[in-house]
Amino acid sequence: MVKKLIKYSRGYRLLSIVTPLLVVIESFIEIYIPYVMADLIDEGIYGSNMNAVAKYGLFLIGAAMVSLAFGVAAGITAPFASSGFASNLRRAMFEKVQEYDFQSIDKFSTPSIVTRLTTDVTNVQQAYQMIIRISARAPSMLILALIAAYRVNRDLSKVFLVALPMLAIGVALLMISVHPIFKKVFKKYDEMNGVVQESVRGIRVVKSFNRQDYEIEKFGTSSGTIFQLFSKAEKRMAWMAPIVQFTSYTIMILLCWFGGRMIVASGNDAAFGLTTGELMSMVTYTTQILMSLMMLSMIFLQLTMARESGARIVAILDETSGINDPEDPVMEVKDGSVDFDNVSFSYSHKDEDALLTEGESNVGRLALDSVDLHIKSGQTVGILGGTGSSKSTLVQLIPRLYDVSSGSVKVGGVDVRDYSLTALRDQVAMVLQKNVLFSGTIRENLLWGNENATEEEIRHALKVSCSDEFVNKLPDGIDTVLDQGGTNISGGQRQRLCIARALLKRPRVIIMDDSTSAVDVKTDRMIREGFSREMPEVTRLIIAQRISSVMDSDLIVVMDGGKIVSTGTHEELLEKSDIYREIYEIQNENSGVDLDVEGGEN
Repeated sequence: MVKKLIKYSRGYRLLSIVTPLLVVIESFIEIYIPYVMADLIDEGIYGSNMNAVAKYGLFLIGAAMVSLAFGVAAGITAPFASSGFASNLRRAMFEKVQEYDFQSIDKFSTPSIVTRLTTDVTNVQQAYQMIIRISARAPSMLILALIAAYRVNRDLSKVFLVALPMLAIGVALLMISVHPIFKKVFKKYDEMNGVVQESVRGIRVVKSFNRQDYEIEKFGTSSGTIFQLFSKAEKRMAWMAPIVQFTSYTIMILLCWFGGRMIVASGNDAAFGLTTGELMSMVTYTTQILMSLMMLSMIFLQLTMARESGARIVAILDETSGINDPEDPVMEVKDGSVDFDNVSFSYSHKDEDALLTEGESNVGRLALDSVDLHIKSGQTVGILGGTGSSKSTLVQLIPRLYDVSSGSVKVGGVDVRDYSLTALRDQVAMVLQKNVLFSGTIRENLLWGNENATEEEIRHALKVSCSDEFVNKLPDGIDTVLDQGGTNISGGQRQRLCIARALLKRPRVIIMDDSTSAVDVKTDRMIREGFSREMPEVTRLIIAQRISSVMDSDLIVVMDGGKIVSTGTHEELLEKSDIYREIYEIQNENSGVDLDVEGGEN
């Protein structure tokens, strides 16, 4: 995991190397200061030598200033390097997510991806900064202090060799017990983010049903679970400071006890034991060791959290999309013909494997089952069916948003798996069931279809999609700024702008997945007439709930339970399809009009 993460420090590796060097030099100077201070006490104070006091005093001031300079430099380089590392990591993760197929996105879920891009990266960033700065300072300070203490008095320094291993064992046991708790915490973070996103996205529904209290309670429950888990972890981690302090102060007491006896026995003569200055330096080294151990405990805590965050980040980076370009992709779509040859599909990989081994026993778990459908270039095809009949699933196989489990889907006579994804999706435009507009102007949203579209092409697309009538009435026209999701315009207006965006691609196949459900019948008819008049060569697949939206199609497909149960024209289906006839009669009866007249206009 560390090897995979560390490569994202590129561009900041020099700073990541310089920072520990600055810290080690700073630590070395700080360790040398008590050594000089011992001479100041023994030669200057006990020796009543003011020249020695002045000499060593000035040296200590200079050493402190140099140490401060190196510390400040490390304080600047460490945050810069860790921020750059986090920026590289977020960018790599975001780029990776853009490559995902729908199954990978479904695997992680949107809230989980957001948590990994924010909270998890922040945890790893803080750990990285600790590693290159505090993790360099604490061990170097600890090791140098132990060496210095050994040089002062090897017999007295044996106290450290007994106490520190016991401390290390205690800290390790705490880390092992806390890690599973942090693992649960991050899963709960995903759930809490999901609650927040769902509530904010559906805030209008929440208010219209007066469910604010319920949503607050649901968030409180999720947040409370995180609080309980963190509290449990913190209760265990609270033992860290007492253990470290108990060990350190025990060392200090033992040093004072044995050191005092050695001073009394030697008469403050280093030749025979220990001097007062040396004992003071040993006490100072003990304080530095205490500080180092406290810093190490902070590092261990952060690394315990970062370990789980790092694993979650690596999971994002290691995920491979099952939908990729072939080795020698076809770069041109010749025409808009679409062929489904014995296509079966399941959203579950487990069901796909079972399909290959068990055959018919798994039919009930397939979203699409043995679909055969052949559409000529330039045809208009309507697709009807009840909720859950897999209408949307069928058309999502055409631009290869999903891959078939068995059989094949061909566009322009070529299997979609043989195309370059870019070439295929440039020629297959989709207006999805859930219309998505992005924050920015109407023009910026339309240019998603063709970033090089001229003003004339944009106006033409608006006209064909019947969007020009409301866009021209807006204060800023096509340069009107849309809120995120296009919430400052109506649902029908959003649908028409999404259609205009798709038209700008000038595709060979356009798929409209219930994309006129929010517009009135007259506008729906005008859009369809505009397609027939302006884009006769483009293959049009229209998923709809209203028969009036598809009744004038060249071919109508009726689906039920993931299968095609009937195909034909409007008149043919009225005669031979019970499902189609039932839908027609219900809609005809409820509307109180004759759907056969002008596509439902009268």
